[in-house]
Amino acid sequence: MRTACLRLSAAALALVAAMATVVVNAQRPASAEPHFAAGQRMLLDAHNCYNHDELDRALSTGTPLAIEQDLAWYQGRSVVTHAIEDAASSPDFETYFFQKVKPVMEKALAENRRADWPLITLNLDFKTNEPAHHAFVLALLHKYEAWLTTAKRTSTPDVAEPLTVGPMLVLTGSNNTQQVDFHDQVAVGQKVLLFGAINDVAPPGANATERAQNYPSVAADSAIPVRVTNYRRWVNFPWAAVEAGGQGKAGEWTAEDAARLNALVSRAHAMNLWIRFYTLNGDDKQPVGGYNFGTAAAALLRWKAGIDAKVDFLATDQYEDLARVRAAALTR
Repeated sequence: MRTACLRLSAAALALVAAMATVVVNAQRPASAEPHFAAGQRMLLDAHNCYNHDELDRALSTGTPLAIEQDLAWYQGRSVVTHAIEDAASSPDFETYFFQKVKPVMEKALAENRRADWPLITLNLDFKTNEPAHHAFVLALLHKYEAWLTTAKRTSTPDVAEPLTVGPMLVLTGSNNTQQVDFHDQVAVGQKVLLFGAINDVAPPGANATERAQNYPSVAADSAIPVRVTNYRRWVNFPWAAVEAGGQGKAGEWTAEDAARLNALVSRAHAMNLWIRFYTLNGDDKQPVGGYNFGTAAAALLRWKAGIDAKVDFLATDQYEDLARVRAAALTR
């Protein structure tokens, strides 16, 4: 009898343990956040990466990273350029970018080590938005579709479908015609190949200078009023959203500035959006203004603040310097 009781007790204990496991598992989310989800990693964003050796410089910092390419439509081809007037002498998009990163992508697919995918986030800044330009770029992306991070096009566009991760993620801007061409006209059941930003919310002001000065007065939930959709998955801010007037007017980095930065980042991530800030340079050989804080020390303070706040994409023209700061932060 004693042996039978002991056996019964052991069985009962096992049953209780199993039931407890079921309860605990039921309380856990079905799956953890993907490693590339909003707020999960901070990447160097190689700003205006198209002149001279800039693409080589960006790639030499290692992956994962983001790379911006400015595109214009010129005589039936997409070219990489910041200024439309330079389009005639600008490099072809496919040749300049896709052929350059092809070895990285093919190696990634062969090795199938997905822990750091997407290895490259390609940020497309369309300087011209002709329907033919959009169609050309979309056809180009289909050509390299095996590399891409995609989502299924559904009949519920306000619901963000899970991403099927590839070694490259392609982002584009907030332009509404881009949504039409890159998402709305994609047949339900097919793949969405690139993802837009939410629409900008203009700060108050009669001109660009006033708006830059007033940007920090816009509450974070007003600056980011919507959550992620199946197409719009990120938000793109100038630094003036943090410090009044932007880089050229920035003074000492303060606790209030840090709180503002954290409020914007927290709001974006609460809405499941990646967040990008542009462009944080510190060059004492260049005049203060535009994207330049004027000193390396001033930029460094803000880079570190961006890393601590978990900004997803931090844009700079000083690729190597930010890459070193980011690498040091990851080892802390």
